Amino acid sequence: MPTRRHFLQLSAATLATAPFRSRAEDITHLSEALVPTRALTQGPKFHWFGYYDKWEFDPTDRFVLSNQVDFEGRTPTADDRIQVGMVDTENGDAWIELGKSDAWGWQQGCMLQWRPGSKNEVVWNDREDGHHVCRVKNIDTGKVRTLPRPIYALSPDGKWAVTADFARIQNLRPGYGYQGVADPYRAERCPEQSGIWRMNMETGESELIVTLASLADIPYQGQKLHDQWNYVNHLLVSPDSQRFIFLHRWRAKGPDDAGFAVNNGFVTRMFTANLDGSGRFVLDPSGYTSHFVWRDPQHVCAWTKPEGKESAFYLFKDKTDSVETVDMEAMPVNGHNTYLTLGNGQEWILNDCYPTGIRRQQIPYLYHVPTKRRIELGRFHSPKDYTGEWRCDTHPRSSHNGKKVVIDSPHGGNGRQLYLLDVSGVVG
Repeated sequence: MPTRRHFLQLSAATLATAPFRSRAEDITHLSEALVPTRALTQGPKFHWFGYYDKWEFDPTDRFVLSNQVDFEGRTPTADDRIQVGMVDTENGDAWIELGKSDAWGWQQGCMLQWRPGSKNEVVWNDREDGHHVCRVKNIDTGKVRTLPRPIYALSPDGKWAVTADFARIQNLRPGYGYQGVADPYRAERCPEQSGIWRMNMETGESELIVTLASLADIPYQGQKLHDQWNYVNHLLVSPDSQRFIFLHRWRAKGPDDAGFAVNNGFVTRMFTANLDGSGRFVLDPSGYTSHFVWRDPQHVCAWTKPEGKESAFYLFKDKTDSVETVDMEAMPVNGHNTYLTLGNGQEWILNDCYPTGIRRQQIPYLYHVPTKRRIELGRFHSPKDYTGEWRCDTHPRSSHNGKKVVIDSPHGGNGRQLYLLDVSGVVG
């Protein structure tokens, strides 16, 4: 573990390009890195990756994927296009453009990621002829394949994608879906034709494996949900590619109802299911499931509030009622949690928090499960303009060897950018 702190410095030129605050405001003292840290991307354009549970690093840990955009601070429209590319960390952090996307949001980008099991394929979502699609690009040959549906999560063996209805998500949770495609079931509370699809990543063949109507049939606290506005999001496949998680959410008001509020009123329960949609199990029926990750094929670590218990991270055993608390003292608040792929894959939890304190600092950290130690990797200021839909969570993502972490952050004064944190001294 490093014995000294690596403080971040902001130049006058950098401060002059800050997009959301007075140029006279000096925020140098509001952030500090606690491990060796460097910016991978620079202005004037803005860069970020998005969600935390996808592979941003290529299999060699040399190339780091990123989205690129020329504006911040507002909801994207159907006409707003982003570029997708990668940073060569062994060649002066050079930017290499890969393509574009017309299907994206601030929180999860365009689901850009390396295809598991492949050394050279990158996938992301896009829009074509009025439909959301998936691009698959071979970075060695430059060849691009287009699959007929967008992806939400890929199986770790790289063979399958599971996906949801991004037009419906955009209607019921704006910012997590995509603009530009109309939802044909916008006026329906639990349509039979919408839900979760499984798609073959080679052929593009897909099938609807979970319908919203079937989920509404499953009672919550003794009541079926046909009178609620149902949708699903946050899908993630188990490490052995056999089962997947999805969050079933619903709200009392629909997108065209008076009083519809973006960030208010939805209820959540967590399901697991086989990759063909069978074997569904309500793993967390509490109504409060938030961020989660598979620890191994049988266990899920999730932030929630089980009945009669406090809000915390809990470890669930799939297809059982077994649940146990993760360290509430070291990990007391909600964050974006994953496990480093070191040793047995259960030793280190990588996590963060939302802006905290008067300095609005976001704190990515590592938690060592055997010794119950929490090691902070930095304290990064998030200017107050970064709130709501276009906030910039750090969403820490690790390299395959577990020695590097990349975050999204606006603390440098030039908008959201990628930062590389060297954690080899912590996990070494």
